Amino acid sequence: MRKRALLGLALGAWIGSASAETLYVTDVLRLGIHAAPDTSDKPFENLVSGTPLEVLERSTSYAHVRMTDGREGWVKTTYLVADKPAAARILELEAEIGGFESAAAAAKTAQTAAEDELAKLRTELHATTGSGESTKETIDRLEHENQAHMEQLEQYRYTLPLAWVVPALVVALVAGFLAGLWWLDALIRRRHGGFRVY
Repeated sequence: MRKRALLGLALGAWIGSASAETLYVTDVLRLGIHAAPDTSDKPFENLVSGTPLEVLERSTSYAHVRMTDGREGWVKTTYLVADKPAAARILELEAEIGGFESAAAAAKTAQTAAEDELAKLRTELHATTGSGESTKETIDRLEHENQAHMEQLEQYRYTLPLAWVVPALVVALVAGFLAGLWWLDALIRRRHGGFRVY
């Protein structure tokens, strides 16, 4: 009786610790989520790679999970990974790069407008001789604004261009896919005594 109580406490602690864990569906995959614990029934939905799932309970082969909309089901544990897949990370990085490019373009437009206004005022200064002091103050102010725009543009000068980032992300995605295939093959061979079973 005492051993059963201790076993029950240990199992409860293990299930409690597993409920806080979030895992992701692996790359290049559509994973079926089932109502049956052994996934023998037809899946009620197919999950795409990168879908976050909260693990409520886990065994060697199957995991009881909760989706972000609150629905629960069972999936094969083999297809869950702790790290967010490369495809999801690429989308996040592309969105961030788009924001940097928009900010850099806005700074460049503002700098061009300031330079055009400065050139216009310099031309007016040479054409008029009576209001030299006020024009010089205006030019100084515009040069100061132009310098501020130059500094803002300089902040975005060393951001990675999309032409470099996209190929690097593609290479990382392909490498991650190949590593995943190798890992899956090794896992299958380990489970089936060295034989490939697909």
